[in-house]
This record gives sequence, C-alpha cells and structure tokens, in this order.
Amino acid sequence: MAKKKSLFKKLRKSESSLVAEPEAPVDEALLAELAKPKIEEPVKPVIVRKPYIAPPKTYPEVVDVVVNKSDIFSALELAKNAAIEDAGKSEYVGEFYSIDSDEDRVATYLFEAKLPGYKGWRWAVTIAKLDDQSSPTICDVVLLPGSKALLAPNWVPYSQRIQAGDLGVGDVVPTSPDDERLVPVANALPGEEELDLAQLFEFGLGRARVLSIVGRDAASKRWYEGDRGPKAPIAAAAPKPCGSCGFFIPIAGSLRSAFGVCSNAISPEDARVVSIDHGCGAHSEALIKAE
Repeated sequence: MAKKKSLFKKLRKSESSLVAEPEAPVDEALLAELAKPKIEEPVKPVIVRKPYIAPPKTYPEVVDVVVNKSDIFSALELAKNAAIEDAGKSEYVGEFYSIDSDEDRVATYLFEAKLPGYKGWRWAVTIAKLDDQSSPTICDVVLLPGSKALLAPNWVPYSQRIQAGDLGVGDVVPTSPDDERLVPVANALPGEEELDLAQLFEFGLGRARVLSIVGRDAASKRWYEGDRGPKAPIAAAAPKPCGSCGFFIPIAGSLRSAFGVCSNAISPEDARVVSIDHGCGAHSEALIKAE
C-alpha cells in the first residue's frame, strides 16, 4: 500500500507541474463569416426539352418525261456548260437526255448525272427566251431524280425507331411533354394510383405524371399479347394458369384483375409481370402423377 500511495503522490505532483498551453488566436474574419445568415440558393427548375421530331421528309418529284431531243432554242451547248459549272467537274455531267418544254418561251434541258451516289438522277437546266430575236438565258440549274433514281428511304424520327432492348447502360431517351401515354398527376383518379392528392400538393411529393388511359391500354395490350400472355407456348403447356398459383402477386390499380407478378424463384417468369391466364410448369399446385 505504501508503494501505491507514493506513486499516487508522484502523479499528483506531476499534474500540478504541467504548464497550460496558450490559447490559439481567434480568427475574427472566420467568426464573422460563420455568423452571417445562410442564404439558400433557389432550386433551379429542371428543364425538360421536347425531343426534336422533324417533319416528314419530302423528295423532289420524280422526272419521267417523254424523250424529246428537239433543240428548239438552239441552246444545248449553253445548257450543258451551265450544268458543268454547277457540278464543278465536266465528268459529273453525262450525255444529253431530253428537253422538257411546257411553254413557248421556257424549256428544260436534261442531262445524265454522273455524280457519285446520284445514280439515275439528271441535271435539269431551265432556259428562257423573251422572244424569237432575244438570246436564251439560264433560269435555274438543279438535280432531279429520274424514274429509276436511287432515293434515300423516308426519314423516321428516333423516337419511333427505338425498340424494346435498344436502351443500354447510360442511354437517356427523353419523353415528350405531350406524350399521350402520360397525364399530370392531378388528373389521375385516386383509386387508380392510390395517391393522397392533398398530401402531394402540400409537400410536393410523388410523380409529376402518371399513366393515362391510352398508356394503360397500350401497356396491357402489349403484355397480354406478348410472351407472358395466354398465347405463349409455355402457357399452353402449363398445368394451371397463374391466377391460381400461390406465387402469383396481383398488381395494384385497375389492372389487378388481369396481371400480376411472379415470385417463384424457379419459374422463368420470376420477378416479371404475367397475365392472370398465363402459366408455366412451376405452378404451386402442380402435382406429378405416380405411374
């Protein structure tokens, strides 16, 4: 005990001999900055840009004229030189094809186009004369497709070209603000979406848009006629339909009576939406008959 007391006294003595460190200087500028009221920056609204959908592409009217090589204006050389000047190279202008004249003072000279990628096209040089004594003048030089011209297919907007499975990791496909498959959440029926509309308006929760009747019908038709509907080969060979399976979880909303989600881990439809009359060999009540 004596040794313990002496040790305790030594510790008390050493503590009393400690010198307190000087306090760090106060940074007045930092304190002033911290004392300033915090100004919350306004949340910038999310701008949803409507995807550009170009109008249907139009093509020049196909030129299919009756061959007429009567040079009524005696301007064949003038017309060909004009076509060569517009083409940039003489080898891009082929042989003289025909003259198309609908009026007494205007005629269009047609030449075969030798431009790469313009198979079957023709140079059309329009020439006019004021009267019999005046010299012919060039009105226009254009390329027109012939009856066998190679034309590009009609342009289809990307939103109509995308198919199921095209969307990959990192891909973003914006939905048009006027998409008929969606409606503002305020227009949704509470029973359909199971939403507390008063709470949504008060707290700003929930989704901005929900399925419209058009979107719901399109989805249900696609599901029902797809690989997880009653016409699928696996459903035709199933012992019983999904509606009587213990692993079938009906979905909420108006589609509850027609669709549900499979929760059987050994089923090929696990975690997928299936119709109530779909089926597979993993039915909960399927029994193997003893031979």
